[in-house]
Amino acid sequence: MEDRIARWETVIGLETHVELATERKLFCSCSAAFGAPANQNCCPLCLGEPGVRPVLNEKAVELAVRGALALGCRVETVSVFDRKHYSSPDLPRGYQITQFYRPLARDGAVRITPENGQEHTVHIAQVHLEDDAGRLFHDWEHGDTRVDFNRSGVPLIEIVTRPDFRNGDEVVAYLEELKTILQYLGVSDCKLQEGSLRCDVNLSVRPEGSTELGTRTEMKNLGSFRAVRRAIEYESRRQIALLERGERVVQETRRWDEDRNESISMRSKEDARDYHYFPEPDLPPLVLSEEYLLDLRARQPELPGEKRARYSREYGLPDYDARMLTGQRALAEFFERTVALGAQPKQAANWIMGQVLRQLSQRNIGAEHMSLSPEALVKILALVEEGRINRNTAVQVFDAVFDGGDPEQYVKANRLEQVSDTGLVERAVERVIRENPGPVSDFRAGKEKSFGFLVGQTMRLLGGKADPKTINIILKNKLVVE
Repeated sequence: MEDRIARWETVIGLETHVELATERKLFCSCSAAFGAPANQNCCPLCLGEPGVRPVLNEKAVELAVRGALALGCRVETVSVFDRKHYSSPDLPRGYQITQFYRPLARDGAVRITPENGQEHTVHIAQVHLEDDAGRLFHDWEHGDTRVDFNRSGVPLIEIVTRPDFRNGDEVVAYLEELKTILQYLGVSDCKLQEGSLRCDVNLSVRPEGSTELGTRTEMKNLGSFRAVRRAIEYESRRQIALLERGERVVQETRRWDEDRNESISMRSKEDARDYHYFPEPDLPPLVLSEEYLLDLRARQPELPGEKRARYSREYGLPDYDARMLTGQRALAEFFERTVALGAQPKQAANWIMGQVLRQLSQRNIGAEHMSLSPEALVKILALVEEGRINRNTAVQVFDAVFDGGDPEQYVKANRLEQVSDTGLVERAVERVIRENPGPVSDFRAGKEKSFGFLVGQTMRLLGGKADPKTINIILKNKLVVE
């Protein structure tokens, strides 16, 4: 099978739907918050009742423009809303308001570096504004379907790429970069588990060396990056198997079934003419002034890619460190404040990537929600640098003050300062040598591992408060002399 796959090339384009971080919906004043009881955040406009007219949310426009600018797009000064007609129980008015003929922005680009792959550019064809549909909940056991219209009308941007991907690793690298960029800007929280970032995968295969695109399928219901990667792998193999049997690929929409680990046909894939697009008569063209665009561009923050390059240039950090630190905007800001307070960049990076991320993972929170301050981390690093506590004690102090507290006060209150009395350390070493003749003999016979055991026993005897370097020196001298 692997030999056959090698003769084919997979071609993938993405349509990514991103819910914008607004308080209100795109065309009405209903709340756009996630998690409310079913059908609570909706009004006559959300439900498609006759006689209501949409009013555009200015904040949604701003967030959409900021996102498009960050993706390197050319934002149009004039864009137009259209009606996209299709029949679905979660679309009560029978059409979606989107931008088909004249979208908000075009021609962007995102640089990605896939795992075990080369850096390359993904081209953005367009970014457009639209409102979301409701949500369907299928009860397979009882054979019924229910609909929640809370999401109906929530503002989205749809980001459409060129067919620039060749495998799932590239797609996931793009989605991760996209997610980071949009979260940095505050354009969206991009929570996959809440549906605020969703993507449809358009996939086809063709013989290697061919420039013509094959018949594509569109896969929906991809709720995680893991599902995206697995769905791409499955669908690519499915299409190749069809073609090698002399069958044809049908243009259709397919649903990814996570439990069965396969894509399932939903319906034939519609063309643009099937949606009967026409300009939305109740909304005028969206006109943006050059001054408005210049102001938004001037207020854009430093983006993740720019930060990564600066961290490597200014702080000499490896690319891995720079990527880890810039994965969350709050984490990057924490690192920069820690360095600004005098910490060595690499040392601060190591503690943040190790201890800070460990605590965040255990608590299942983002960096923006942690109580630890850069000042506290700098104090811990200084205590180690001054020899007042050792590394193991520093981790204990870190865990104790992560949710608040002063490291120096904690060290004093718990008597954690290192033993600086070399005479006391020497007496502890002598006792360990007397009480552990076996490991002592092993070390003198050339078994280096025994030395670590003796160091550990000395540290235990001193309550973990001695400098390991001092113990090493004294212990080695004693073992050699005696």
